[in-house]
Amino acid sequence: QVQLTESGGGSVQSGGSLTLSCEFSGFTYCMGWVRQAPGKEREGVAEINRGGSTNLLDSVKGRFTIRRDNAKGTLYLQMENLQPEDTAMYYCAASTRYGCSGIAKSVNLFNTFGQGTQVTVSS
Repeated sequence: QVQLTESGGGSVQSGGSLTLSCEFSGFTYCMGWVRQAPGKEREGVAEINRGGSTNLLDSVKGRFTIRRDNAKGTLYLQMENLQPEDTAMYYCAASTRYGCSGIAKSVNLFNTFGQGTQVTVSS
């Protein structure tokens, strides 16, 4: 059974940077990050296959980078030039069955989620 543990959230001002980390145990195919802001639906932000191919939400392209280290069992989300609209609870996510199939489908693809870490960006 895969277990996911996030860390690295916090509060920053607009334009600031944060890096989220997720320690995972067990075999996973697609992994990624999803976020949920108050009053909004959960959305996929970034996903990465075991081989390193990635997909990103259009609004974070050029600002966020996802990478994974399978040997260390760690997933990362490097976030730069953060904006108030990035404020949300961020969840590490994994699929134990399928490879990635596009960011729009990622929320329904993942079958395992971490407990979440809060990211707050003030203007």
